[in-house]
Amino acid sequence: MTLPADPVWFITGCSTGFGRELARLVLARGWRAVVTARDAGRVADLADGHDDRALALALDVTDDAAIADAVAAAQERFGQVDVLVNNAGYGYQSSIEEGEDAEIRAQFDANVFGLFAMTRAVLPGMRERRQGAIVNITSVAGLVGFPSSGYYAASKHAVEGFSDALAAEVAPLGISVTCVEPGPFRTDWAGRSLRQTPSRIADYAETASARMASTKGYSGNQPGDPVRAGEAMIAAVTRAAPPRHLVLGKWGFDAVTERLRTRVAEIEGLRDAALGADYPDATSDS
Repeated sequence: MTLPADPVWFITGCSTGFGRELARLVLARGWRAVVTARDAGRVADLADGHDDRALALALDVTDDAAIADAVAAAQERFGQVDVLVNNAGYGYQSSIEEGEDAEIRAQFDANVFGLFAMTRAVLPGMRERRQGAIVNITSVAGLVGFPSSGYYAASKHAVEGFSDALAAEVAPLGISVTCVEPGPFRTDWAGRSLRQTPSRIADYAETASARMASTKGYSGNQPGDPVRAGEAMIAAVTRAAPPRHLVLGKWGFDAVTERLRTRVAEIEGLRDAALGADYPDATSDS
């Protein structure tokens, strides 16, 4: 997969955090970028001094009409979208039992269905050009579930599964798919952006409730640097063969690799049970 020398990046959720820092890095390299947020005023400064290379737009990824308008504006201005970064989304924490339906559905609208819709909107152009890169910002929680983050993890696991299937479909068309799985980074995820339903059930005091408190407590002190994360994303996307997964931060790397090793060991330990579930005369894998 080869990107143009002057690629057009379309980045959602640029008001803070990863999206904002990535937009700055992209523009600093002299590339073109469509920078978006629900309030265009919060990303207007990113375009300052880059009038010919930056387009700042209002975009709510839960609004299909807004997505269509934003992609049309990008194509009118720059002619194409070479790299889509699906970054918009937020965290919601609660115990599974106490999760609120409205909060859960709102999170899925932003983290999952909005990402799906954005991807569908750019695929026709990428497919026609036989070229492009799709970057989905998921989370360590897309590979590992933690107390209090069950619904957030479910939204990110959904994106991971979607990305597996998408990659299988579009790889023959010259389009790469990369999921970025950050651990704790110094963004607004654990601060202003985080939504919580406090647990009032004593049985969850040491699990969901304790983790919600610790999450709020470390906001602003996370070890991860969003600028370094942005540099790592750019390096990954511009490789000749972009990776399917990019886990970011030592905490995240350790958590993911340990969980995967444990999971593989468990599955292999039940090999006889797995193979014994086939018909005795089965001759091929299903």
